Amino acid sequence: MHIYCRLGRILMGVVVAFLLLSPLYAKEVKIQAPKEFGTYIKTAAGLKRLIPNVVFDEQGMLFIESNNPARFPLKDLEYFLIYGPRNMEVLTMNPLLFVQASALGKPRFIFGKNVDITVQDRGNNLHVIKPKGLLGRGYYCLWIEDTAWDFVIE
Repeated sequence: MHIYCRLGRILMGVVVAFLLLSPLYAKEVKIQAPKEFGTYIKTAAGLKRLIPNVVFDEQGMLFIESNNPARFPLKDLEYFLIYGPRNMEVLTMNPLLFVQASALGKPRFIFGKNVDITVQDRGNNLHVIKPKGLLGRGYYCLWIEDTAWDFVIE
C-alpha cells in the first residue's frame, strides 16, 4: 500500500510539472478592419470610434482642451485599434493631467508620462495597440504627431 501512495505522488508530480512547463498557446483572434480609417477601442460590445482632438502648442507647452471625451468601463476595455496610414513609430499613450482652464473656461490637460504599449501590425494599415501593464481609471489619450484621441476609463 505504501508503494502505491509513493507511485501516486510521483505520478501527480510528473503531471503537475508537465502542465506547468508546457507552453500555452492562445487562439489567434482574427481582427476585422473597420469600414473607415480611424482610431477605435475594442470593448465587449464591439468597436467604438474615438473622436480626435487637436494638440495645441502654447509657449512650448503641449496640451489638449477637453472636448467631451468618450467614456468606457474598465472591465469592457480589450485593446485599441488604429486603421489608416499613420507613423506608428511616434505613437504614445499618455495619461492626461489637468493644468489650467483656457480663456473660455475649457479645461486644459497636459500629457503625463508615457504608458508602455505594444503595437502589432495586422496587415494593410491595421494596428492593434495594447498596454503592457494594467490600466487604471482615469483620463488617457493615444497621441500621434499633432492628433490625440482622448478617452476616460471609469
